[in-house]
Amino acid sequence: MKKTGLAHFVAAAGYSWRGFCAAWRGESAFRQEVMLLVIGVPLAWWLGHTLLERALLVSSLLLILLVELMNSAIESVVDRIGFEVHELSGKAKDMGSAAVFLSLVIAGVLWFSVLWERFYA
Repeated sequence: MKKTGLAHFVAAAGYSWRGFCAAWRGESAFRQEVMLLVIGVPLAWWLGHTLLERALLVSSLLLILLVELMNSAIESVVDRIGFEVHELSGKAKDMGSAAVFLSLVIAGVLWFSVLWERFYA
């Protein structure tokens, strides 16, 4: 029987927690990005002049985690299918990696912009 209402919400939260735990245990990049978030949140609060600037800085770090989780999910599915070298498997993994890279670029641009405004404008 499919869960609905509060039971569905509680079950979904449990699945999400398991996903976070799996990423923490199995993905060193995820752990590094969580450490970046831990350092970045207080720094964002100090650097940002407005609530919007602070929200953008923190959101850019959360975006990195989100994309890393998606990349790890793609890699897990590809590896589940098989470990043999296949052009499409490599393409999927490379595209996931590129998505992580773009999320890092977005965060870098936002952080650089706020730093520039705070110290050089």
